[in-house]
Parts: sequence; C-alpha cells; structure tokens
Amino acid sequence: MADQPLSILRRKAVESRTGLSRSSLYTYIAKGTFPAPIRLGERAVGWTEESISRWLESRVEASRTKAA
Repeated sequence: MADQPLSILRRKAVESRTGLSRSSLYTYIAKGTFPAPIRLGERAVGWTEESISRWLESRVEASRTKAA
C-alpha cells in the first residue's frame, strides 16, 4: 500500500460501487458488517478504496461459499 497513494471514496461513490443505499450502508456499519467511515471534516466522511474493495471481495467469496 505504501507504493500507491491512499484513495478516499465519498458516500455517493461508495453507494455506486457497492449498490447499497445510504440507509443500508449505515445499518451495516451499526451491525459491524461494513467498514466504518473516516471523518474528513466537520460534515464530511469517506472510506478508503481499499476497505471497500476488501468488503466487496468478502461478499463475493461469501456468496460463492454458500452456493457450493
């Protein structure tokens, strides 16, 4: 990760990338099943692109495991 700059995704980008709605994101965060956001400012949050990619990969893996 040191070789690549850190990339932050804002909420709308996370919604688009995951296909989840805002309410679903925050429900999953509250349950501990989705990465918590990083506070960027007083009224701004974001997620690292890496944490979202890892979450997506885990969902794909979980769906393949259940299907097998």
